[in-house]
Formats: sequence, structure tokens, C-alpha cells
Amino acid sequence: MEQTSFHQENFRRRTRYTAVFLILAAVFCVVTVLNINTGNVHIPVPKILRILFLKEGAATEYNIIWKIRLPRILMAALLGGALSLSGFLLQTFFSNPIAGPFVLGISSGAKMVVALTMIVYLKYIGRFSSYTLILAAFIGSLISTGFILLMSKKVQHMASLLVGGIMIGYICSAITDFVVTFADDSDIVNLHGWSQGSFSGMSWSNIRVAAVVVGLAVLFTFFLSKPISAYQLGEAYAQSMGVNIKTFRVILILLSSILSACVTAFAGPISFVGIAVPFLARKAFGTSKPIVVIPGTFFMGAVFCMICDLIARMALAPVELNISTVTSILGAPIVIYMMIPKGGRK
Repeated sequence: MEQTSFHQENFRRRTRYTAVFLILAAVFCVVTVLNINTGNVHIPVPKILRILFLKEGAATEYNIIWKIRLPRILMAALLGGALSLSGFLLQTFFSNPIAGPFVLGISSGAKMVVALTMIVYLKYIGRFSSYTLILAAFIGSLISTGFILLMSKKVQHMASLLVGGIMIGYICSAITDFVVTFADDSDIVNLHGWSQGSFSGMSWSNIRVAAVVVGLAVLFTFFLSKPISAYQLGEAYAQSMGVNIKTFRVILILLSSILSACVTAFAGPISFVGIAVPFLARKAFGTSKPIVVIPGTFFMGAVFCMICDLIARMALAPVELNISTVTSILGAPIVIYMMIPKGGRK
């Protein structure tokens, strides 16, 4: 009888996982078509399908889809998934659902070093590659993370550590603003557009670079499913299962920094996605199993950012909103809900 009940429960879980992934896939397809379909130039769905699959159509519409809208959509999906997974890794590391790259000041650290790099390169060299920005953002992420780790040794209370992370974010933002004050006007224009957060202006070369970096990080994260699962049950249990805690924690931070750095380098700082989406993924799948939550979080983050980008483009068209404005409006209420104690006051 118990075995039958176990099989039924296992079947229900698998059905739920499959249903959620199918819903995400359907939403992904619908939002992709909507993103391509809407804009200053309206392109009917039959034409979109013909241009995408047969590569036939008017030159103007063909260029709009293949050179402007499709790269932007794919980049929003790729970076949205990366940011969500970065948040999941930080939440695993700190054992706190409120931990995220934006809240802990990691995105601000990446922004600071990228801003410095952009100013130096534009002034003395003239151009820079995507890999240069990613490396700069990664260094900035590690600087902020290093300060947070130093604080974590002295500050035991997680709320105090989160406040410390926010303060680090403010310090990095202040340094960025100070540096921008002495930058050339042309550099300030470039920096201002990037620092507001946007998926616009993406190219296929950007996608190739981001796909390599994010793809490798996601693959390594997926291979860590078993150690993460053991770590979620406590450090002592993870050690008993053969997990080297020090090495494992370093790998978690490095992977999280790489993912958030890639996002910041290409799209600028984006808020709340890294906190809200992992929470939504766990709720939707009804489990915390990393082997399910890792791909689920990435996929849900992709869909979430694609929807936010669509809203940013169309809400006040032809004026485009900053992507962080939209992610804050949608993500902040989720974070507030997360912080409310369940089952009444405690």
C-alpha cells in the first residue's frame, strides 16, 4: 500500500514538473512572437514565420527581425535566465531567499568596474570587446563579493549582512557617479544608456559571446545539482556526503559572479529578477530539488525578462522604459510577499 502511494506521489510530481515546463515553453513561444510582432513597424505573424523559417520576405522586414528584434529577444532570454540562476546560487550560498546579486551590491560592483573600463578604453584605446566588459564586470562582482564574505565572518545575523550588502552597493554606485563626473560628454552618454539597464542594441556577436559564457556556467551549475541538494540540508550533512565545503562555496560564488557579470556587462544592472524568479520557480514546481529548480529557474527567468522587455518597449511607446523599472514594478511585490510570515504574525 505504501509503495503504491509512493508511486502515485512520484507520478503527481513528475506530471506537475512536465506541466510547468510545457506552460513555460508555450509562454516563451507566445512572448517571442509578440516581441517580434510589436513595435513601430508592425509585422503580421504569417510574415514573421516565413522570414524566420524560410528566410523569405521584404528586405526591410527581414532586417528588422533578424538584425534588431530577434537578437534583442534572445539576449533578454539568455541574460534573464543567467540573472535568475545567479540569484539561486547566492540564495543557496547564504541559505537566505532574499539574497541576490542586486540586493547584495554585486551588480553595483560590476557596474563600477565596467564604467571605469569603458571610460579608460573609450578615452585611450577607442574600442573594447565583449570579453573585456565581461572580465571587468566579473572583477567588480568579485570585489563586492569579497567584501560581503569578509563581513559574513564578523556578522552572523543575515539581516545585518543584507544591509551591509546594500551599503556596499551604495558605495560602488557613489564611486561610479564620481568617476562619471570627470568623463567626457560622449562617454557619459554611452554610460548613462548602459547604466539604466536595457536589452536594446544587441547583436549576434553579443549573443555568441554571452551564449558561450552563460552556457558553460549553466552546465557547471547543473553538474552541481547533487552537492547543492546535500548542501541545502546543512553543511554537516553535505560533508558527510563527501562534499568539500570550502571548495564548493568558492565554486558557488564564482559561478554566480560569472552569471551576474555577464548580465551587467551587456545589459547593465537589473533589479529584483535574481530574488523573485527563484522563489516563483520553487513555488511553481513545488520542490527545492536542484535538478528540477536549476533548469526551471533559468527557463522562468528567460520568460520573465522577455515579458518585462515587451512591457518596457510597449507600455509608453514610442518612449522606452528602463528594464529595471519594469522588473522592479513586477519583482518588488513578490519580494515583499516573500518577507511576510506565513500563518499570521510570529
